[in-house]
Parts: sequence; C-alpha cells; structure tokens
Amino acid sequence: MRRLLAISVVALLPLTVTSAVHAEEPVGRQQAFAAAAQEFKVPESILLGVSYLESRWDAHAGQPSNTAGFGPMHLTDAAAFTTSNHHGEGTEDARGDESRPLPSPEPSSAETVIPASLRTMERAAELTGESHERLRSDDAANIRGGAALLADYQKSLGAPLSDNPSEWYGAVAKYSGAEEAGAARFFADEVFATIKEGAARTTDDGERVALPAVPGLEKIEKWLEKLGLRHERTDGVECPASISCEWIPSAYQELPPDDYGHYDLANRPFSQKIEYIIIHDMEGYFAPSIRLNQDPKYGASWQYSVRSTDGHIAQHIKSKDVAWQAGNWYINAKSIGIEHEGFLAEGSTWYTEAMYRSSARLVRYLALKHGVPLDRAHIIGHDNVPGTLPTTVRGMHEDPGPFWDWAHYFQLIGAPLHQFGGPRSGSVMIKPDFATNKPYFYGCDRKNPSAACPPLPASTVWLRTEPRQDAPLVKDIGKHPTGDSLYSVYDHSARATTGQRFAVADRQGDWTAIWYLGQKAWFHNPASAPTAVPSAGLVVTPKPGKATVPVYGRAYPEQEAYPADIPYQAVTPLQYTFSAGEKYTLSGPAAAEYYRAVTFTMDQDHKVVRGKTKYLQIQFGHRVMFVKADDVQVSFSG
Repeated sequence: MRRLLAISVVALLPLTVTSAVHAEEPVGRQQAFAAAAQEFKVPESILLGVSYLESRWDAHAGQPSNTAGFGPMHLTDAAAFTTSNHHGEGTEDARGDESRPLPSPEPSSAETVIPASLRTMERAAELTGESHERLRSDDAANIRGGAALLADYQKSLGAPLSDNPSEWYGAVAKYSGAEEAGAARFFADEVFATIKEGAARTTDDGERVALPAVPGLEKIEKWLEKLGLRHERTDGVECPASISCEWIPSAYQELPPDDYGHYDLANRPFSQKIEYIIIHDMEGYFAPSIRLNQDPKYGASWQYSVRSTDGHIAQHIKSKDVAWQAGNWYINAKSIGIEHEGFLAEGSTWYTEAMYRSSARLVRYLALKHGVPLDRAHIIGHDNVPGTLPTTVRGMHEDPGPFWDWAHYFQLIGAPLHQFGGPRSGSVMIKPDFATNKPYFYGCDRKNPSAACPPLPASTVWLRTEPRQDAPLVKDIGKHPTGDSLYSVYDHSARATTGQRFAVADRQGDWTAIWYLGQKAWFHNPASAPTAVPSAGLVVTPKPGKATVPVYGRAYPEQEAYPADIPYQAVTPLQYTFSAGEKYTLSGPAAAEYYRAVTFTMDQDHKVVRGKTKYLQIQFGHRVMFVKADDVQVSFSG
C-alpha cells in the first residue's frame, strides 16, 4: 500500500511546543493541534479529523455536551453526568388522542448507566498529568488529552505510531467509544472522509482552524478488526447503508384489562402518507431511554434513537406503524419520530457532529423514501407540533429546544436553507448566525432554575411587541392564558426558529415584524448582521368578508365522513385568533384524515376515515397549525 504522509501546518504557523503541564502553551487552537500531534506522535490530520467529528473544533465555552463531553476533543467526564432521565415528564399525552387517553406517566425508573467509554477524561488525565479542571476548560490541555488517548489506543492495538494516517483507522474507531462494530466503523469512516475532503471554519469563539485535504487517504481496516467489537442485528432495519443502525424492537403486547402497548399497527404509506419527520431529544441518555421503549407499560414510543458520542442509531418500530411520540394523534399517524440522546438544557448545551451527521443521513433517506418535503414545515421539532385542543396546548413539549443547530442540520441533509426573493420580500425565513447568536435564557440549571444560562449559540430569535430591545415579549394565550411569555429556555412562546417562514407585517429600521399568533411580533434584524433572509412564497389571509377564521391543531374529517362504527372526532378550533389583514405562510395542503386504531391486532377496527374538507397547513406561531381552505384566500407574496 502506498505510504501517505500526514499534511501538517506546523511549518506555516508560529509554534511553541510543550510536553510539560502548565508550561508556556501554544497560542491559538491551530497551534495547539500541531503541538499535541507532535508531542504524542499522532498525525495532525488524524487529530484534527477526530476533533472535527466530535465538536467541529468548538470549545463551547467549557460547557459539556449531551453526554458530558468537554472541549474540542469531547473528553467525557463521568462526574458531569446528571443522575436523571426525564423522558415523558410533563402533562403531554404522547398518543395525543383524547378518545383513548393514556394514563398519566409514572416517574421513570430507568437508571443512568455510565459505560467506561464515557469516562475518557480519567484516562486522559493519567496519560498527560493534566487535572480534570484543565482538561475541561483549557483548550490546549483538552487537545493534549485527546492526542494522548489516540496514541494510547494505537499502542493497545499493537499498531505503530506512524506518520501515515492510514495506519490510525483502528485507533480512530476506538475513540468513538462504540461497542458495536458498525458504529465504530461509521465514526472512523466519517473522520477519514473529513480528512480526505479537508475542512476549514471559524469556531464558536472566533478561532480559525483548517484541515488540509489528504485526497488519496486509504484505510487499513485490519486494525478495526482487532477491536473485537460486537456485530449489531441489522436485519430489517430501515436505514441508509452508510450509517450504523441496528434493530432493537419496541415492546408490543397485550396488557390487562383490555389494553396494549405501546404503539399502533398500521400499513403506511399505503394506508396513509407519511408527511412529517419529528426531531426530539430524549431528555435522557441512550441506554435508559431505549429500555423505556422496551417497556410496553410506558406510554410513549418512537421509531429511532440516535446516540450522541458516535451517531449510532437503534430502530425500534417499523415506519409502517404509528408510534406514540408527538402528543398529537393526527401528526403521529402521519409521521416518524427520531429521538436524540441528550437534554434540551440540563447539564448539556451541544450535540456532537457525529450525531448531526448520522441523524441527517437518516432523515434524508426517510424523506426521499416517503416523499416528505425537505423543509422546516415537514422536518419539524417536537416543539413545532400543535396541541390538539385548547386544553392540550399548554402541556405540549418543547424539545429539541433552542440549541439545536437547524441550519447546519439542513446543510448536512443536503437541503441548505437558502434565501428566496429580494430584500423587500413579503415573507422571511428566520436564520440567525448560529455561532454568534447568543440570546439570553434562564433555566439551564435545574438546581438553580432562575439563574441565567451561559451565553450559548442558539437558533432562535426573541419576538417583541414593539421594535425595541426593552419591549415586552409577545404573548401566547395558549401557553400562558393569564400571564406573560418567559425567557426560560423551556418556553418557546415568543420565539421564532431557524428555517421557519413567516409573513412580514412591518419594517422599521433594523427591526422586522412578522404575523405570529394573531399579532405583530418584532425581532431585531439589522442589515449588518441579519437574523432572517428573504423567503418569497405563498401566504394565506381570511377571505373578504370574514373578520376572523379559526385555526386548528389537527385536520380531522367532517362528521358526515365517519361510518356508523367509528365515533365522530370533533374538529375543535384552538384559542387563537386569525383576523382579517393578517397573513401566514402556506406550507401546503393537509389531508382530512383520522386513523382509527384501538385494538391489539390489525383487523377491521383499523381504518382511515377520509373527509372532503380541504385543509391548509400554515406557520401560525412557533408551531404549525391548520386552517380550512374555504376560510382563506391564497396569494403569492414576492
């Protein structure tokens, strides 16, 4: 095999090399990578590639990831793990069908198990002599720790400390921490693909880092085989071949007295078209959350789980069947749910690049397979799913929250969020610069819930009643019937999120107003640092002569469409007002359907009721909602 030399930037940049703890350190992150690579005899391209797949070289202000990984090298510290698993907390009924409500969820008994692979900081401290505190908070120390681990893994395999990056395939795979051969291979393949293509970016704290391309890089796979990892059960999984995916089935069984758990059999897309892919975070860790999906008495379920450290995916329910995941039966019946390891805020602030990449490939695969539009009206967060009735709006979940990087995610999906139209376009797409957009939040620390969150990159903008920074936030009468919206990280009432499209209501200087929940909502949008881009397209407004029109959380058929053996499901308007003169962006038509599935076996009781009423989906607030086509007129807003 042709020998490949690692490309180094050492000769191009000033460098102070140190192998002694607390000695003079390299200036800048690029130099830190070069120094650590030289000290531990790791190819610089390997060190940069591994770090990119973990953190994209970001430092994240010393905050932990969703699996307590710190710094550019994602060194995991068991002491930073929370002891809780909050999946299913709150008042939301995951099934979202009031005709057969689930019992209130019991407190989760799932234990948090921390495998040895998530204690890498301990080994890095032993190898480098660095303290845990420095490995957490000092970028150069963190990079030294990662380099030391890679060298240690290389030696444990009996592989040489070669300057040929091809020889490091096994050590890179081991760095993933995966116990599954497919997961380790996916991680190593993504690192090697990054090295072959090269990369360059400015980090979250303004550091410019570059990885020169190594186009002829090959893989010596014998080193991966020496890891002796288990092989996953992959029969029947619905995943692209390029990711690590295994089948861990969700429990499905009959329960006394006349119940079953915990999803519904169906025959999608033949019975109903899949229209949505729902992005969740687990509010917990991978293994305990999977155990919940294997408990038939647990009230929620979902199709896929994605692990943070390496992007490994477990599929639990076939896409043809209906998971109880989004709190809205209409949406559940027409969607696939993907849970991501981690927490909206507690003890964590960022998701790994490995998770983003694996999840994005899965979403693209599912979307192309089922014809789901690659936009933010159909690839939505759990926090974008509407309540079914006025009484359920308040309890709907808020994940994945403001720290999910929607712009980067859609870039990885292969559907970048581009502007469309001129500067005076009648509608806009929310798109702040994720790295520099750091709005104020509180509530990240459950032990001190009123404390401010650290300044963190976010995908959302605050919406105000007037075009000034000290104006009150707009109100959401569904979320807060008698009170004001909150700056809590868990309150989306006055927030618009990256990729969402809204009709423009007004402009004043550096401020733009959009129509939002029946009111003008202002956000700061200066030309020098825009937080939205033009997005011309179709909008709806009440038909002439109608002062208001109702909005709905689901698009159920009219009463006449139901056969005698299926109870009518009332079409109840939500508490919001859509008044004449207001405009909302149109996402597309919504089929008037209700899926009746109330028995354990797939029999005559499983039916889809289809109506003649025509509905349209609109972006009415932070959540999507529906209007009847006969109530509105559609026009192009250029």
